[in-house]
Amino acid sequence: MIVIPAIDIMDGKVVRLKQGKFQEVTVYSEHPFDIAQQWIAQGAQFMHIVDLDGAATGQIKNLAVINSIIRYTKAQVQVGGGIRDIDTIQRLFSVGAASVVLGTKVIEDKDFLKKALETWPDKIIVSIDASHGKLAKEGWTSISTINATDFAKELQDMGVKGLIYTDISRDGMLKGPNIDGIKSILDSVDVPLVASGGISSLADLKKLKELEKEGLRGAILGKAIYERSLSLRGAIEFCSPRG
Repeated sequence: MIVIPAIDIMDGKVVRLKQGKFQEVTVYSEHPFDIAQQWIAQGAQFMHIVDLDGAATGQIKNLAVINSIIRYTKAQVQVGGGIRDIDTIQRLFSVGAASVVLGTKVIEDKDFLKKALETWPDKIIVSIDASHGKLAKEGWTSISTINATDFAKELQDMGVKGLIYTDISRDGMLKGPNIDGIKSILDSVDVPLVASGGISSLADLKKLKELEKEGLRGAILGKAIYERSLSLRGAIEFCSPRG
């Protein structure tokens, strides 16, 4: 199971939000590139970067710093946040993103997702962001009536080859992942899944690792590695085939 450190960027700084709320922000560094280098030094081979300004405005705002991280690290970088048109996807791939993460835009615009999949069939990941089993939309600012598992099935039918599941009620709370929610997605589809939200300890990772045989590909770590309740190096070693 792979471990993916998250770097959330707002106003050019590395931050974490609590439950996706922009009014509950903690700044961890004014230098995102240095944080990326720190995670690389601890063994990271993958990175999950979110442009929070993009998520809020619908236009990616931190492309320069994202570009520097992609160009000068050896990690495979997936990028999300504010990606709501084909041109933005093209720009991210042109600077070397390994994959692009699409979020709430695809709930109401399946044609956009279809076009993206036609052009980059193996490089598009869709993030299923949910609260109590229902999809969040509009940058997590509202909850829809759409069931997360039904949405996952629809994405699989459209040809999506990678999913991220985030329980937004747990994101930034360090209270453990929503195992039942993750299992419900795994039971519904055969698409490789990465779990996110609430992961805070090796005990949490152990529970997730037990789902690897059911299709769980990895885990995204956020607040835990910034608050140092969990060592990224230790997490990577624990989740490796030898761990």
